[in-house]
Amino acid sequence: MRTPGYYALVLYAQGEAPAAGAGAPDTDIIYLVTHGSPVVQIVLAILLAFSAISWAVILYKLWQFNRSQRHSSTFLDIFRKSSKFSEVQAVCRTLSASPLVGLFQAGYTELNSQLRSGEKADPAKPAAAAGRPTLKSLDAVDRALLRSTTVEMTKLERRVPFLATTASITPFIGLFGTVWGIMTSFQAIGVAGSSSLTVVAPGIAHALVATAAGLFAAIPAVYFYNYFTQRVKQSAAEMDDFSLEFLNISERNFT
Repeated sequence: MRTPGYYALVLYAQGEAPAAGAGAPDTDIIYLVTHGSPVVQIVLAILLAFSAISWAVILYKLWQFNRSQRHSSTFLDIFRKSSKFSEVQAVCRTLSASPLVGLFQAGYTELNSQLRSGEKADPAKPAAAAGRPTLKSLDAVDRALLRSTTVEMTKLERRVPFLATTASITPFIGLFGTVWGIMTSFQAIGVAGSSSLTVVAPGIAHALVATAAGLFAAIPAVYFYNYFTQRVKQSAAEMDDFSLEFLNISERNFT
């Protein structure tokens, strides 16, 4: 049975609910962001800009690396199955996202240039007979591949340093906003002449939002910077392997 005490508790809870709800906006994250001091709001706007740009870079680089990996896999299959460099050259335009395509075209151009200036022969069709086209300098082909590797590495690393900048600077920007908010809170204590929670807590809450925003921008940037750095290293190793393979074929057929 429901006793009179039960109804008294219900009425008491109903009477307290509005009072508790009245203070809810002060702890709501949107309220804290929109009612902070001008300096804290400027800090939050800067952090939002860093976060938005870093996420745009992250999504773009994910797309770029995944596309590059697919094109590289297809290109290597064609390169290793083809008996003529001209066959490989024919598919390079459709697989341009692969850094290996840039290496191949640089090596093929240097190879073709040397053979044409010498015997005027097609390097795509090496012959076994005497008088076959020969390279003047295998080192020149190697240098062309090295130059192309540098170009392709620069393409892969483009915009990645911005993630490192975001990861390193945004926590300090957020900390600046927090320190400024705490200074404002202490000024409020001095004006009010009281250190009660009702005076201190709102300013501290506004200040800590800046630190949270700085960490929100920095944490994904740190993770994806390390991830993309590792992908760049893997691509560099793949390009080194391809360069050696290209040089071996060139030495075997044209020297």
